Amino acid sequence: MNLSYWEIKSWLSNIDYTIVGSGIVGLNCALRLKEKFPKSKILILEKGSLPQGASTKNAGFACFGSMSEIIDDLKSHSESEIISLIKKRKEGLKYLRNFIGDNSLNYKQNGGFEIFTKKDVDLFENCQLKLNEVNKLLKPLFSSTVFEIKDNTFGFKKIVDKLIFNPFEGQIDTGLMMEALLEKVKRKNIKILNNINVTSFLENNSSVEIVTENFSYKSSKLFIAANGFSNKLLNEKIAPARAQVLITKPIENLQIEGTFHLDRGYYYFRNIDNRILLGGGRNLDFKKEETDKFGLNYTIQSKLELILKNIILPKNEFEIDYRWSGIMGVGNKKTAIVKSISNNVFCGIRLGGMGIAIGSSIGNELANKI
Repeated sequence: MNLSYWEIKSWLSNIDYTIVGSGIVGLNCALRLKEKFPKSKILILEKGSLPQGASTKNAGFACFGSMSEIIDDLKSHSESEIISLIKKRKEGLKYLRNFIGDNSLNYKQNGGFEIFTKKDVDLFENCQLKLNEVNKLLKPLFSSTVFEIKDNTFGFKKIVDKLIFNPFEGQIDTGLMMEALLEKVKRKNIKILNNINVTSFLENNSSVEIVTENFSYKSSKLFIAANGFSNKLLNEKIAPARAQVLITKPIENLQIEGTFHLDRGYYYFRNIDNRILLGGGRNLDFKKEETDKFGLNYTIQSKLELILKNIILPKNEFEIDYRWSGIMGVGNKKTAIVKSISNNVFCGIRLGGMGIAIGSSIGNELANKI
């Protein structure tokens, strides 16, 4: 594409900082850079028409990990690593709530519940056995008991009668969060260009040439916040992971409130606007879902509907209103990658499905690399 003089002058000249990705990490990174360097010219490049990836696709869980997830993580992480991970998630959620405001997020702390199907009785018993151990581990962070056993009062079927409850878990409206962040960016006169796919970059001593499908330009520094799409630009230990989601039409007299985890967190659901939002099932087809291509996996979507019908809403008539997918960035470790690639290139990626909890703090940490 041959750009005009005006286009180059207005949008692509004298760029101090370029950020790839306008999700929760990228927007927070931009805002922190503007706070540190008020006179800087910042440009955000976004691949999609809207912020793609996971920031506008996720379920809006303000969580830090279910009981079974923490037990699984303890198999591959030390206790100190787990404490550090959960502390970062807890502090990240606190920062997000303070920065945006609970009303603007439509934040509700209805608590989180882990449920177990009848085939997962052994898993439930193991969680029950380790309840005190995990609570003791987390007590210094929360100054209170985190996990406790509660009765199934929601009418769920084909599950163990007891649930594991966490009073500290909440939920937000993801769309409102992103609208609030985009408004803050707009007020700071930070430009965003949508439908721009960055294909490569070339660094020299004082700047970075950023190459897109349609044009190239120079920026003093480059920050990559593309999470699950980052392996197209970086050689880091991160892989895309697609998540399938659906949401029902409004259900009259819906009695379910809270965030819910099932099958070690591979399935998750919540109430929103008198609907049930349900996602997950990546474990049914790991290979096919290790992709950065949006799309529906009908094997997984069918499984989600079965869970709705047989477990979550066995006595309710329901219709599916929308289906979609989002792209996460995952790896063999739960820790995010926030690092300097070189003198002028930096990245904040691999959020591991915890973008709501840690996205804001990762964005700030990324900006603080300079």
